[in-house]
Amino acid sequence: MLGFVLPDPGADIGWQYIEKLLMNNKLSNLLLGDEPTSGADGCGKIKSLSIKTPSPMEALSGSCLWIPCTYKVSPPHDINTADNVTGIWCKDHHDCHTDSQYMFSVSGDPSKSYPMNITGNLKNKNCTTMFYNLNKTHYGTYFFGVKYSCFQATDVQYYLHITIKDSPWSPTIEVSGKQTETEMVTITCSAVTPCPHAPPQLTWDLHQGTAHITETSGTFTTKITQNITLTDAHDGLIIKCNAAYPVSGRLKMADSNVTLSVSYGPKDTSVEVSPSGSLSAGQSVTLSCSSRAKPPVHHFTWFRHSSQGPANVSQGHTYSFNLTEEGQYYCVASNTLGNQSSPVITLTHYVSSTVDLLSPSCLAIAP
Repeated sequence: MLGFVLPDPGADIGWQYIEKLLMNNKLSNLLLGDEPTSGADGCGKIKSLSIKTPSPMEALSGSCLWIPCTYKVSPPHDINTADNVTGIWCKDHHDCHTDSQYMFSVSGDPSKSYPMNITGNLKNKNCTTMFYNLNKTHYGTYFFGVKYSCFQATDVQYYLHITIKDSPWSPTIEVSGKQTETEMVTITCSAVTPCPHAPPQLTWDLHQGTAHITETSGTFTTKITQNITLTDAHDGLIIKCNAAYPVSGRLKMADSNVTLSVSYGPKDTSVEVSPSGSLSAGQSVTLSCSSRAKPPVHHFTWFRHSSQGPANVSQGHTYSFNLTEEGQYYCVASNTLGNQSSPVITLTHYVSSTVDLLSPSCLAIAP
């Protein structure tokens, strides 16, 4: 803040001068250090310019970069829409005079507006800019300034930092919703889009949808989406998405993949009999129940059909018993998502029979 000493009330310097300063709002500007300073041409440099733009920003070499930008001038200064407003970008230094060695781009001057072209309406305080055909030399810090009427201003506190990369960004795959059989999920593949005029082309191994571009807080994203009703067959499915960025007449490629992990109830439940083949009465028999499920089966229940209906005869993965009578058996496999019954098996047995041969002495011979 500038120091200011009030004159002696009895001095001839006069309070009329101070009153005049107050009326013109110049005394407060002096005290706040916000008074335009005069240049050699008599014009002022406004100290109260500020811009708003995302920083840092990253661009793909050979492509373009869309830079959302707005600015404001603090009171008592403002833009006169009747005046011609010039926007200036200077690189690596805040000296944004139109004759400065750091001047990089000047709006309204075809010889100085490429590759950084200000497309926003500067009179409406919109300094949005399109930066074309970036390369490694464009890495750096950029300051923004405006010039109108007899005043010029540069934001020396806030700046835009741009980085350049040779390889494109890998797309992002997101699965929204619960990955459980019968549930519908939305699968989205998205890719950052610094240059909405040349967005990446997205493809994947699902049914090809229509890509669309969305904007969030001044940054663009290209997306494709697909809705899928899940089954157990989707468990372990690898979904791959590819992003192709158009750059200088060719494409730069990047891809990503994600593996679905779908939970489901018991499937393919079946019973195996040991020993296999013919069984004899009283023989020891073991029945084994198998099923695939995710999460795994945590409970097996065995049933035997009777005249009164199914009877619970055992628990566990296997059921062993001595076969004394024929019967029909099945198992039920259960996990947290459901249960499934196996097909019914029928166990039969054969009974061994013996024939006693009569001795010759017991035979009666007819005459």
